[in-house]
Amino acid sequence: MTPERLNHLAIEEGLDLAGVAPAGPSPSWLRYREWVAAGYAGEMAYLARPDAVERRRDPRAIWPAAESVLVVAASYAGPPHPPLPRLHGRVARYAWGEPPFEAKAAADSRAAADSRAAADGPATADSRIGQDYHRWLLRRVKALVRRIAAEVDREMDARVYVDTGPVLERAWAQAAGLGWTGKNACLIHPRLGSHLLLGVALLPVPLPPPPPLAMPTCGTCTRCIEACPTGAIVAPGVVDARRCLSYLTIEHRGPIPEILRPALGDRVFGCDICQEVCPWNRRPLAAHATEAAPPLATLSLPELLTLDADAFRARFRHTPLWRATPEGLARNAAVVLGNLHDPAARPALTRAAAAHPSALVRDHAAWALAPSV
Repeated sequence: MTPERLNHLAIEEGLDLAGVAPAGPSPSWLRYREWVAAGYAGEMAYLARPDAVERRRDPRAIWPAAESVLVVAASYAGPPHPPLPRLHGRVARYAWGEPPFEAKAAADSRAAADSRAAADGPATADSRIGQDYHRWLLRRVKALVRRIAAEVDREMDARVYVDTGPVLERAWAQAAGLGWTGKNACLIHPRLGSHLLLGVALLPVPLPPPPPLAMPTCGTCTRCIEACPTGAIVAPGVVDARRCLSYLTIEHRGPIPEILRPALGDRVFGCDICQEVCPWNRRPLAAHATEAAPPLATLSLPELLTLDADAFRARFRHTPLWRATPEGLARNAAVVLGNLHDPAARPALTRAAAAHPSALVRDHAAWALAPSV
């Protein structure tokens, strides 16, 4: 199977890019081990445990039959980003340990920003949120594997992952010719930019890799490093998750450090700042045709403070926001409401500070009510 034929099959399955690399030692494993040793994984133990680090050394340690690593990408870029800076000073820069920017007052507290991976453009937790990409992308990768099996005329077992396996996806994507790793640590493709969802399949057959491509690089550009509001990009290609707004609003389960709370601005889930400022994302890009989730009733930020586990499950079970947990999303909403200084939100914050069942949410709601916020 030629690389051209592989890409043709991938496009027919609703994907944008596909490539393969011979299975072997992971290209970036040593850098990954150093990243973990520096503590940059934060509380993500599933990345930092010694056994987890070792399993990412070579995909053949996961599955000895692996001969090829198939990597696919689906773009979720949508229209080009608007000019920066944006509302509420959320791209204002401050260095670690320096006073944070002052959040600007907002007209109301109904809207908040989510990362593009969670929504088709800025949105609250509402009906514009698409289905969790882990689900639809996994289906499409499996369909592509079946097409490959038919092409090579053999029964084919495979190991397929979308963010769920011990595989260093971006390194393998680069090895498969899908792009290069930018200074914001995202995979960047010269045509599609960096808004890419990745899927990986370990295949038991050798497939020809693409011819070596002369990829561009970031050159001397440091826009992502300069724009990160928390200084999370500590070196080109190295992100300290403990400072990253995406980690803090999605993966982190404890309190958000007070010095970093104003940096959330109006972002209740995730962050795209380092991608918004990237020149490779400044051109019109077609949105990927994701699969829609069931309609969700619009929720205001104050309502996020009152969601119990059952209501959270009913609204967000099959969306990316599920990852944040009801407690985490309420914590984030409290911080955003504090940043917005919306008087209409004070009653909801007052109730949450006094009676929310989570001490974590009560603490963040009290912070949001404090005059110094």
